[in-house]
Amino acid sequence: MNDLKIVNLQQVALKNNANVKSGNQTEFGKVIKGAVDRVNGLERDANQSIVDLLKGKADIHETMINLQKVDISMRLLLKIRNKAVEAYREIMRMQF
Repeated sequence: MNDLKIVNLQQVALKNNANVKSGNQTEFGKVIKGAVDRVNGLERDANQSIVDLLKGKADIHETMINLQKVDISMRLLLKIRNKAVEAYREIMRMQF
């Protein structure tokens, strides 16, 4: 047991938080807003595809594909939202 030694032990330097740009906070908002806008656009396309199907201008296959795209995109967006809210709640429970 006496042969075990820790070598090259050094303290890791922490970065100074003063160098963090406040502009990075808005980038997250832009990403989320862009994702919501894309899902909203897919939903509009799917709705238009349904109207076109009812008018006889669109194929049922295209309509179903558009509806599935919206469904998958919405599920992904909701999962991301739920994870973000969960992370926020976890941060709020932390005590310093």
